[in-house]
Amino acid sequence: DQIQHPAVRECIRFTNFHDGIEVIHAGDLPARSGIGSSSSFTVGLLHAIYALQGKMVTKRKLACDAIYIEQEMIKENVGSQDQFAAAFGGINKIEFSTDGSIWVTPLTIGTEKILKLQSSLLLYFTGLSRNASEVAAEQIRSTKDKISELKNMKKLTEEAIEVLNGPIERYDDFGRLLHENWKIKKSLTSRISNSFIDDIYEKAMKNGALGGKLCGAGGGGFVLFFVPPEKQTVVKEALKDLLLVPFRFEFLGSHIIFYST
Repeated sequence: DQIQHPAVRECIRFTNFHDGIEVIHAGDLPARSGIGSSSSFTVGLLHAIYALQGKMVTKRKLACDAIYIEQEMIKENVGSQDQFAAAFGGINKIEFSTDGSIWVTPLTIGTEKILKLQSSLLLYFTGLSRNASEVAAEQIRSTKDKISELKNMKKLTEEAIEVLNGPIERYDDFGRLLHENWKIKKSLTSRISNSFIDDIYEKAMKNGALGGKLCGAGGGGFVLFFVPPEKQTVVKEALKDLLLVPFRFEFLGSHIIFYST
C-alpha cells in the first residue's frame, strides 16, 4: 500500500510477490500520450515478475492479467487493445465479442508489404499530454448513441485489412481509409480533437499526407500520418516544429531478454 505507482503496486499485489525487488524502467516516449505506454509498462512488469517466480506464461495470459489490473484494480477507463498489442507484438486483427472474448489474428502480409507500410508512416508528438482515462470516460458516455458511426468504423477496419492483404500497389488506399476513420472518430465526442490538432492534421493533408489519426483516446499525444515516401520531405517541412519520432514495427511482443535462476 505504500507504493505510489499504481501499476507497480497492483502488479505486485496481483502476483502475490513478497520478495524484495528493484524496478528500473527506461521509456523512449512520454506517459499520457496515447501510444500505449502505460499498458506496455504493465505487461512488461507482469512478465518480469512472473519470470522471477519461475512462471513462463502465455501472451494471452499476460494481456488478460494486465487488463484486469488496469480496469478492475486501478479502475482506469482504458480499453483492452493496448495490452494485447504489447503482449503479442506484430500487426494483428483484434476482435472483441459481446461476451467478453478477445481474439487475436496475426496479419501475415510479408516483408515487402511491411516495409512499404512502415516507410509510409510518420509519427509526430503534438506536445500535448492528457489523462486518457478521463477522455475515454467521455467517449464511453458519448458512443452509446453512435452505433451507426461505430459500425462504419468497423467496416473501414475490414477494408483496411483487405488492403493490407491485397496487392502492394493498393497500399495508398490504407491512408485514405485512415482519413475516413479519423473523420468518424472526431464526430464521437468533442474531446477527441481540438483546434491545435486540427491545424496539424490539415497541414499534413495539404502537403501530401493521404490520411492520419490521433493515437489513443484523443485530446493530445501522438498523431500518425500515412504519407507516400515521395511526399514526405514536404510534410516534414510543414510540421518541422513538431517532434518526428522514428519507429519500427515490433513483432516479438513482450519477451524476457535475460533469465537466470
